[in-house]
Amino acid sequence: MTEKIYAGTPVSCNDEGYLNDLEQWNREVGADIASEENIEMSERHWEVITFLQNQYRNEIPLTIRKVGKSGVVTIKEFYSLFPGGPLKKASRIAGIPKPVSCI
Repeated sequence: MTEKIYAGTPVSCNDEGYLNDLEQWNREVGADIASEENIEMSERHWEVITFLQNQYRNEIPLTIRKVGKSGVVTIKEFYSLFPGGPLKKASRIAGIPKPVSCI
């Protein structure tokens, strides 16, 4: 477990950089994490992040296929918004643990 500073706020992260507590997340923290991932956030990105957080809060396991079938974003757009590992990157930005379906 490590502590990182995002948006001037100390947060607890695991060794892979995922927040340990969603309660420490806010939009500014997410934007700083996105910056580390070289992603410039748009409202479309935030819509996907909100969806992922809601799924996590409702204890619904996340997979790329489920995100693509959600109606929130297509798989193609998901890859376009979060290139190079969309579910891993989007989950990290959302402040939720890395999904079990991600290697």
